[in-house]
Amino acid sequence: MSAPSTVLVTGGGGFIGSHTCVELLDHGYEVIVVDNYSNSSSQVFARVERVAGRFVGAVYDLDIRDRHALSAVFDRHTVDAVLHFAGLKSASGSLRRPVDYYDVNVGGTMALLGAMHSHGVHQLVYSSSCSVYGAAGPGPIREDAPTRPGHPYAQSKWICEQILADLCRRHPEYSVLCMRYFNPAGAHPSGLLGEDPRGTPDNLMPYLAQVAVGRHPRLSVRGGDYPTRDGTAVRDYLHVMDCVEAYRTALDHLADRTGLQVFNLARGKGSSVLDVVDTFSRACGRQVPYEVEQRRPGDVAELVADVSAADRAWGWRPTRDLADMCRDSWRFQQLNPLGYAGSARRQKPSG
Repeated sequence: MSAPSTVLVTGGGGFIGSHTCVELLDHGYEVIVVDNYSNSSSQVFARVERVAGRFVGAVYDLDIRDRHALSAVFDRHTVDAVLHFAGLKSASGSLRRPVDYYDVNVGGTMALLGAMHSHGVHQLVYSSSCSVYGAAGPGPIREDAPTRPGHPYAQSKWICEQILADLCRRHPEYSVLCMRYFNPAGAHPSGLLGEDPRGTPDNLMPYLAQVAVGRHPRLSVRGGDYPTRDGTAVRDYLHVMDCVEAYRTALDHLADRTGLQVFNLARGKGSSVLDVVDTFSRACGRQVPYEVEQRRPGDVAELVADVSAADRAWGWRPTRDLADMCRDSWRFQQLNPLGYAGSARRQKPSG
């Protein structure tokens, strides 16, 4: 870039969002964040500054469904592009609260698009999900594979993709990239940033880490009778640092062409739940206890990506493996056994 561009990051306090902020700051972007901290912490931004050596330009505590507050952010800043992470993301949670998921994920995206359109911002990277493929079957999944969203979370992401496709057909000045990411995991190698969900984690890696540090007695493996090598579900895990490098690369290429493009973000390699348990156990130096339970509604046996499209378009390839993810996730959990808030409480008496 000849001069830094200003990027609005929605959900910038979350797991992927906070790591993305570091990546953008490291590469000369100016960053504005909006987040309502429903599944994140405002304390993360002091750590982002410490890792990047730069401040986030501004952070706004707001819900993206609040159209007036969101529009005011665009009034205050000249935004060149948007990275949209904000939303609810639990598959099981969406089965319990389907209307909330449509309200936040679809309604929030509609509010964001309205603010962008009224302020002449036409570049967007949208954080979608591999869950839109549903029960796609074994083998690497390409972006043109049929979509079969199997729960409200996946359906909400698919609806947003359709809205963005219609937007680009009606308004050819828009450049939109939909990133269907597959199971981001790991943490920043410094141990300062990582995954710190509120409540009991819904994703495998942070749950494993919390079991390993003693916050839970054992891991519940949801399903041991899938048609896979060891009976547990197979997923394509991607190190969060590879993931955010892909988002930054996508941002760099937004101006290459207009219209909507869809890309998978993954390693292109599947790992079963027990593969992850074994690898994490080696990372922390002891066997992480687990028990096999019934399948979780909406889960599928295998989701593994074909990642050749991003390689052809941008030359992006992931460079970190499952052992790296487990090692970095464990380092973060060791340094922050109770997460960001717990670390703050422990540090307060000496401060």
